[in-house]
Amino acid sequence: MQDYDEVTAFLGEWGPFQRLIFFLLSASIIPNGFNGLSSVFFTATPEHHCRVPDTANLSSAWRNHSVPVRLQDGREVLQSCRRYRLATIVNFSALGLEPGRDVDLEQLEQEGCLDGWDFSQDIYLSTIVTEWNLVCEDDWKAPLTISLFFVGVLMGSFISGQLSDRHGPDLQLCGSICPGDWRMLLLALTVPGVLCAVLWWFIPESPRWLISQGRFQEAEVIIRRAAKTNGITAPSTIFDSSELQDLSSKKQQSHSILDLVRTRNIRMITVMSIILWMTISVGYFGLSLDTPNLHGDVYLNCFLSAVVEVPAYVLAWLLLRHLPRRYSMATALFLGGSVLLFVQLVPPELYYLATVLVMVGKFGVTAAFSMVYVYTAELYPTVVRNMGVGVSSTASRLGSILSPYFIYLGAYDRFLPYILMGSLTILTAILTLFLPETFGIPLPDTIDQMLRVKGIKYRQTPSHTRMLKDGEESPTVLKSTSF
Repeated sequence: MQDYDEVTAFLGEWGPFQRLIFFLLSASIIPNGFNGLSSVFFTATPEHHCRVPDTANLSSAWRNHSVPVRLQDGREVLQSCRRYRLATIVNFSALGLEPGRDVDLEQLEQEGCLDGWDFSQDIYLSTIVTEWNLVCEDDWKAPLTISLFFVGVLMGSFISGQLSDRHGPDLQLCGSICPGDWRMLLLALTVPGVLCAVLWWFIPESPRWLISQGRFQEAEVIIRRAAKTNGITAPSTIFDSSELQDLSSKKQQSHSILDLVRTRNIRMITVMSIILWMTISVGYFGLSLDTPNLHGDVYLNCFLSAVVEVPAYVLAWLLLRHLPRRYSMATALFLGGSVLLFVQLVPPELYYLATVLVMVGKFGVTAAFSMVYVYTAELYPTVVRNMGVGVSSTASRLGSILSPYFIYLGAYDRFLPYILMGSLTILTAILTLFLPETFGIPLPDTIDQMLRVKGIKYRQTPSHTRMLKDGEESPTVLKSTSF
């Protein structure tokens, strides 16, 4: 049977039908931004200090000095988790002693916040931190809450991977008309489910996947509909009957997740992809969740953090079209990681420069995050491409689960999260340089056709006879990644 891309070549590459499907699929992703990054606001920790009950018999002077102060960014602020022993200062107040004049406050005994906390409402009226008192001894529960949210996303990714294996789609970044039956899972979601329920009637199944399941008539109907939308007259015969019978008689070889580690080469690519996705995810979500901790207006910082992603995606698109994958990814990661390491060198009074550096770091990590989807799909052969991208995406969710704890380390050292994320990002950039290059090279169909990891010696086997000496696939493979 002819290659699917040959059969559907008459449709063109970017007609009205393909554009319609592209924009409909893009619309289905919009709610994910609200769900994924809403934790930036609903898990925020406002300024707080120990509450002194109104029933305490204190003078106004002692009530104003009931909580110790500390220096923060050159100014005095109330301590968050300690207060002066209430019984002691009540006794001093009853004796008519004045704080600071008659009593040395530094010598007073302190205690924890036994009566709860007073939270500032200058920025947030209410968050889960203020509702559940996730501060001081319980402050570790705030990042845990965010991690549990991403655990739910991880479970959703796993379920969607299982559904896509059984019900579609064959996620092809080049040459496909559209992805397939992902709709069953998305309808189970809340806000995205409402939008996807509407899109259900407009986005067809993937013809490529339908053909792989032997549902040729359904695939032909969709292809003819696409031709009509594009204003193209479809051939009278799209699938030759003799070819269909021949294809139906052949039992397609089944593959499992074990194929991702079966040979040395694919095992190395799988391990490197997992590390790549996990570290990029830590950097992306870590920087996104850390925006409220930057100096200045929290809403403006979050707005800038979102806006900086737009040029990052544009840059990623241009790099994917014109430059090699490895060097594009490595450059974006080096840019993001290096500027994050420079944040600690910025003087405190130049906090605007620190914010700019963080945004540049977010720019680089975002560009790499958008390119890694295409790069990973090109590394894996058709027979296990969906599983390879799925396993890598699962590793990304593990990175997002860990990212709140990187931000939590800022409670001990403000620059420690940037040092860790910057170092991991640079190490990942170095690792990327060892991956094989896929730009302008035909996509592999089988595991034996995969490009080899750089710097590793391989024994020549008969199964590699289709590979060229320089490591590229045989030019008889038709699917190209040159966009």
